[in-house]
Amino acid sequence: MHIKSMGLLAGAALGSAVVACSDTNSGGVGLAFSTRPAPNGALGGAMSAGAVQLGDTVVLNGDSIILETVEVVLREIEIEGEDVADCSSSSSSDDDGCEEFSYGIQLVSLPLGGETEKVVTLSGVPPGMYDEVEFDIHQPVSPADDAFIAANPLFDGVSIRVTGFYRAAGATERTAFTYTTDLSQEQEIELSPPLDVTADGLANVTIRIDVSTWFVNEAGTGIVDPATAGAGGANESLVERNIAQSIDAFHDDDSDGLDDDDEDDDGGDDHDDS
Repeated sequence: MHIKSMGLLAGAALGSAVVACSDTNSGGVGLAFSTRPAPNGALGGAMSAGAVQLGDTVVLNGDSIILETVEVVLREIEIEGEDVADCSSSSSSDDDGCEEFSYGIQLVSLPLGGETEKVVTLSGVPPGMYDEVEFDIHQPVSPADDAFIAANPLFDGVSIRVTGFYRAAGATERTAFTYTTDLSQEQEIELSPPLDVTADGLANVTIRIDVSTWFVNEAGTGIVDPATAGAGGANESLVERNIAQSIDAFHDDDSDGLDDDDEDDDGGDDHDDS
C-alpha cells in the first residue's frame, strides 16, 4: 500500500483535513511538523552540536539569528508499506496494491520555537507496517503551478522562504534578511522501527525539520550571514545541504517532536493525546 497525502495548508496557516476511504476495517495516521532540534545534534552532527536554540533564536559562538517565518513548498507526502514496491503516481486506479490521497502542491508554514503542530489525519489506512515517508520539496514553475503562483506570488520559482534577523559576533545591530532558494529535492526517510497501523487505531508521524542547523557554517563554529546563502552566494550550497540534512520522520503519538520509540527505549513515557 502506498498512500499519498498532503494537508490543506494554504498560505501561512497550518490547517487540518481528514481523508477517508471506503475501507471500514482500517486505521488512521496523523501527520505533524516540528522544528524541535534533534537530540544531541543527531541530524547535523558537528553542524548542530554547538548551536543553542532559545525560542525562535539560534545562538552559536556569539553569532545569532532570529527566525520570523520559515515557509516551505511541499508536494506529495507519502507513506509506504513495508513489503510493497514503489507505486507510480497514477497507480491508484490501476494497481490493487496502491491507493492515493493527494492534494498536490501546498505551502507549509513551519511552527517555530521548537514547536510541533498536527496538520492532517488520514483515515481509511489499511492495517500494516509502514517503513518509509516520502515527500518533495518543490520549486513552483509555470505553467504547471500557475494557480499556486497566482495565490502565492512570493513563491514564483521559490521552494523555501525564510525571514528574520542576523547578527554576527561583535556586531551591535541586527540585520533583517529574506532568504529564498529554488531547491527541488525528493526526501525519502526510513521509519525505523516501522510504523504499526492497526484497525480502528491512530498512529502519529512527525516530520522534523531542524531549522536551527540551516545557517550553521561547515565547521559548526558559527552562523553564516543568510545574505550570502541565496542564489549565487558563497554559502548557497552549504545551506541547501544543511536543509537536506535537517529532515527526519518518526513515530510520535504524543506529537512532542521526539521519537516515541527512542523514548520507550530510554524508559520514557509514551502518551497518545490524539
